[in-house]
Amino acid sequence: MIEMRDLRKEFTVRVRKGVLRREKRTVTAVDGIDLVIAEGEMVGYIGPNGAGKSTTLKMLTGVLAPSAGSVSVCGLTPVPQRTRLALSIGVVFGQRSQLWWDLPLRDSFALLRHVYRVPADAHAARLRRCRALLELDEFLDIPVRQLSLGQRMRGELTAALLHGPSVLFLDEPTIGLDVVSKQAVRSFLAELGATGAMTLVLTTHDLADIERLCRRLVVIDHGRVVHDGTIEALHSRYGSRRRLVADLDLPLPPGFTVPGAELVSLEADGHRASFDLLSSSAGAVVGELTALASVRDLSLVEPDIEDVVARLYRS
Repeated sequence: MIEMRDLRKEFTVRVRKGVLRREKRTVTAVDGIDLVIAEGEMVGYIGPNGAGKSTTLKMLTGVLAPSAGSVSVCGLTPVPQRTRLALSIGVVFGQRSQLWWDLPLRDSFALLRHVYRVPADAHAARLRRCRALLELDEFLDIPVRQLSLGQRMRGELTAALLHGPSVLFLDEPTIGLDVVSKQAVRSFLAELGATGAMTLVLTTHDLADIERLCRRLVVIDHGRVVHDGTIEALHSRYGSRRRLVADLDLPLPPGFTVPGAELVSLEADGHRASFDLLSSSAGAVVGELTALASVRDLSLVEPDIEDVVARLYRS
């Protein structure tokens, strides 16, 4: 569905050199990305600020022309075939709107039907589904400028889907949203992706979005891919570990050890112990622990992906 081969994008900027003189300098935003995304995949595309994420999306959607390499989306070359491509993709940029600011949300949806020349029955069916899943009915007749950020983002998602795209590009779709709105957007996207009928590329700084929605994670830095795989592979590669927290009836004795785990902290006068899982599974460590100590309660803490990604950036 999406193919990038040695994709590059360079910009020429002018840098001040002295009082009156400026010097031209070439800045490489995307530096030789090779990436293939299959139909129905949900891919998280992340990186630090300035890594080249938004530049990549702009080349995929035909907004920017590559400096070198090739890119194909839905079998089309984005820039020369941008008009045809627009019928096959949906785009949501967190800081950009495709809705009419002074019109009620309902009227924006009606106008988009004519922009994309969508048959009335297909448009009505998709709008009906979005209204149910995103709970749009309570603000359909309110002008877009009067909507809250969460309401507007739900409207933006609907607008991007009404023409039935094959690929959905999302750039920071939950930025600035409250917890309730984030959950509504994530649940909607999860249900959308579960059908396998749409390819989704998600760029975000909110890693909870990635964990909730995407099995595949692509991390870029300085315009290059530094990780392409599962979130679990990222944890394994950068040494993050699951943690077992045990509440104990009695404090642990000095020198206490559990095979396959490392004791990392003792709290509550020794009644709460935290173990990092090393070579053994959680079940095996729990079995060893309960045989050696009087355990009142257990909890398993998954590694924080934000810590893992921060460690990757630092490396």
